[in-house]
Amino acid sequence: MAISRREALALSGLAVASTAITGCTKTKDAQPKSIPTKEPVFKAAIADSKGPRVVVVGGGWSGLSIAKYTKMFAPTCDVILVEQRHEFVSCPMSNLWLVGKVSLEYLTHDYLQAARENKYTYFQAAATGLDKEKRILKTSNGDISYDYLIFAPGIDYDYSRWTTDPAFETRLRQEYPAGFIPGSEHQTLRTKVQNFKGGNFILTVPAGNYRCLPAPYERACVIADYFKQNKIKGKVILLDENNTITIKEKGFQSAFDMLYKDYLEYHPNTTINSIDLDAKIVETEFDEIEFEDASFYPHVRGAKILEIVGLAKDGKNMLEANINPLTYEAIGTKNIFITGDSRPMGFSKSGNTSNTEGHHVAHLLAQKINKSALIKWSPPTTTCFSAVSIAPEKAIYIYTQYSYNKVDKTFDFADTLSSENWGRDGEVNASSLYDWANALYADMFKANK
Repeated sequence: MAISRREALALSGLAVASTAITGCTKTKDAQPKSIPTKEPVFKAAIADSKGPRVVVVGGGWSGLSIAKYTKMFAPTCDVILVEQRHEFVSCPMSNLWLVGKVSLEYLTHDYLQAARENKYTYFQAAATGLDKEKRILKTSNGDISYDYLIFAPGIDYDYSRWTTDPAFETRLRQEYPAGFIPGSEHQTLRTKVQNFKGGNFILTVPAGNYRCLPAPYERACVIADYFKQNKIKGKVILLDENNTITIKEKGFQSAFDMLYKDYLEYHPNTTINSIDLDAKIVETEFDEIEFEDASFYPHVRGAKILEIVGLAKDGKNMLEANINPLTYEAIGTKNIFITGDSRPMGFSKSGNTSNTEGHHVAHLLAQKINKSALIKWSPPTTTCFSAVSIAPEKAIYIYTQYSYNKVDKTFDFADTLSSENWGRDGEVNASSLYDWANALYADMFKANK
């Protein structure tokens, strides 16, 4: 007797159920053949490029400059800026925000505006990996193909000299952030300063080429002045691993001595041996210091993404970019460049240095894209104003370029100028500090007129 299709399907279902219940298996010959699978392709939502594609990882002072000026110097190329933050917050000038002298809006800038005005693409994502052979950058929001790739990822902190315990490091990062990677760290530090009721407020200065050499000394000055102006019975305790103030020594030391004698203690050549976060005691080689609050600035290293993608090397005191110091090319490549504060050269890890360096690297890229004549190495410029007083506002200043010794293959300072007499020139320098910041913000975010 013929059975209906419905009955056949029901019987088939019973057969499958029976096999599952009894534990019977199909014969080897009856097993389905495996289907080869391909690695899934997760392509970023970016239009295909009509010209050579330049991908810049990192939207700091170097990356922003490279994105803008590469597009300007080589307009046929497609430039993509990959940055995980939704908005730019400036580290330079942030010490003045801690004590209420500038607004957060003054420090915050629009990546979309920069991309619109300068005709490149801002892509919000974090870089996660790299396929050098296929020329693909992997990001949290998809893969991006490139012809030229620039890493300008900045720094990461290295807490290993203080602890190897992840839990303790997490407490340091969350409860006592260094405040030299912009964003939440600065917000936490500002709250600490403005809610401080009294006692010892510890700041630290790491050894090595840390980010922004004068910034810890400037921070000590403006916080001490904030305590002074608001009649807070507090004192800044500045623990410096270096033998002396690393830059603008005359100007900072005179401010310490003359303006903040009762509000700031400077301890040079001081290494922290241990930190007790519960008892709030710092132990150094010389003594124990109690504190009510603190901001612990550890040593710095090149951003960890360079290590992840195989572009880092062990340097003196830090992991840093493995590059040709004159061409910025990653060793073993001709189309990957690394710039900014992860560089191995002894240039100041400052915004102005990274910005001017970015101009030079953009010229190098444009020369390759346009197939034009090679350009000579151009040194970056360090122009740096540091506030020493907030009421009235006074600042000191240094300008320097760098020279290259072809014999020793080393870099050194050249053409250095400074203005460290804050008593005579302080207010003029303070005014110039704002002019400098406004000019650099415009250079990175606005189109050239």
